[in-house]
Amino acid sequence: MTTATKHAPKHASGTGGTPPGRGAHEQEPVGGGAHSFSGTWQLIRLALRRDRVVLPIWIFVLGVIPASTVSTYESLYPTVESRAPLTAGLGANPSVNLLYGPAFDLSTAGGYTAWKYGTILPLLLALACVFTVTRHTRQEEDTGRLELLASAVVGRYAALTAAVSVAGAASLVTGLIMTAGMLGVGLPAAGSVVLGLGTALTGWVFTGVAAIAVQLAEFSRTANGIGSAVIGAMFLVRALGDAAKDVSWLSWLSPIGWATQLRSFAGERWWVLLLPLAAAVVLTGIGYALLPRRDVGMGIMPSRPGPATAARSLASPLALAWRLHRGVLLGWVIGFAVVGGVFGSLAAGVGDVIGGSEQTKQIVERMGGSAGLVDSFVAAILGIFGMVASLYAVQAALRMRSEETALRVEPLLATKVGRLRWAASHLVFAVLGSALLVLVAGAAAGLFHGLRVHDVGTQLPHALGAAAAQIPAVWVVTGAAVLLFGFLPKLTSAAWAVAALFLAISMFGPIANVSQAVLDVSPFSHIPKLPSAPFTATPLVWLTVVALIFVGSGLAAFRRRDIG
Repeated sequence: MTTATKHAPKHASGTGGTPPGRGAHEQEPVGGGAHSFSGTWQLIRLALRRDRVVLPIWIFVLGVIPASTVSTYESLYPTVESRAPLTAGLGANPSVNLLYGPAFDLSTAGGYTAWKYGTILPLLLALACVFTVTRHTRQEEDTGRLELLASAVVGRYAALTAAVSVAGAASLVTGLIMTAGMLGVGLPAAGSVVLGLGTALTGWVFTGVAAIAVQLAEFSRTANGIGSAVIGAMFLVRALGDAAKDVSWLSWLSPIGWATQLRSFAGERWWVLLLPLAAAVVLTGIGYALLPRRDVGMGIMPSRPGPATAARSLASPLALAWRLHRGVLLGWVIGFAVVGGVFGSLAAGVGDVIGGSEQTKQIVERMGGSAGLVDSFVAAILGIFGMVASLYAVQAALRMRSEETALRVEPLLATKVGRLRWAASHLVFAVLGSALLVLVAGAAAGLFHGLRVHDVGTQLPHALGAAAAQIPAVWVVTGAAVLLFGFLPKLTSAAWAVAALFLAISMFGPIANVSQAVLDVSPFSHIPKLPSAPFTATPLVWLTVVALIFVGSGLAAFRRRDIG
């Protein structure tokens, strides 16, 4: 017997083994057993190696934020008198509760930290867990790598177990870093532990959600979409419960609401920790129960078969790009509209939100100009929307690289479609989509602010102008992504680091009182602070020119380099 014959699949000869048409994983009994988890440790090591850069960044950033807030709070509100109006002023504002949750006790650094980050950090950690689980399960099936592994020594449940273990461990480490950091700056132990554990357990809950989503969906993007939609829905349920007192019970229906109901640093409710723990166990168990009910590469909710011929709406690269980008863009638009409206409704009462802190007023004026506190607040908020819109621009621009690595570009370029035409079809959404986002945020903020002060006719165009001024800076970030895509395609993901650097400098630089030379590194620092400062076109023109140079150079490099 030759070596080739010895290692040939049994079903090739038609006798014994797995019948044709069945996946390799079905050689194992559905009931499982110890062998169903074989190879789990190796997959955990592989996942940690693949995420050795991104995952530590998530963990470190989310873990150190709470401790870093303490010194800021104490410098902004150094006296009892300056802290006294915070709880009453913020706690009575439904718009603030909608975004941050209930303000139980803002007279201490711990209570303020728990209020400011009690919903945001669990939300971000939940997204990280969903993306991590999807990356190491459904995405591996999309590329065919998991099927190759399953044909060897990897058990049926190994990939899911590895992904859940990595995401769960990342959540726990994040919570431990949060706790250690808060203890290190002198916050009470009970509140520090509750806040850290509550955040970690929220990550566990959405790890379970992701375990279900990857069984339901047939593609990784769909699984990420399902997980993100559940996170968004739970955030909205929590927001409604915290903002409307007559339906406050809604907060108890959301895992993100559980994180706030722990009341960290304000009379801790330890028993609430049992809710996310139980939910995580149940949801993860459902994911394991669904796994044997589908084939590798398939989902329990398979995609519907398409028509035999493509519709005219898909007859061009732009139409195909619209099909690929529309869902993500719609989600961003809805988010910008909602959050823009919330901040717009806060603008008129910004004095109550800031309280008596002169330092906070100076920070707002440094970020948004000094012509008036309300106008400075509007300018600062719309500047933040511009920075966040740059993240969408990077996401849309990097879709070109994901299409390239998935080998979907070469068949298109084998037709009469040229490289520049194909790339331009995606850049339309990176460029115009990001502009649409900041304009939507500006319109929502201006409309709600105008309704609050009974002057929509003035406030709406002011806010739209301030939003439009952000667009050239967003385009510079887009250009940086295209530049990397053209010259250094394997490092295209570094565009996220560029966007994050600009965002960190512009958002936290004024708070940290860094020098103007450091602030000038970010393109967002060169934008006129409308509506609180005079309009100047020169910096906007220069930013647009820089963006055009970046995009043009990147496309020229893409035209010359090899695909892949």
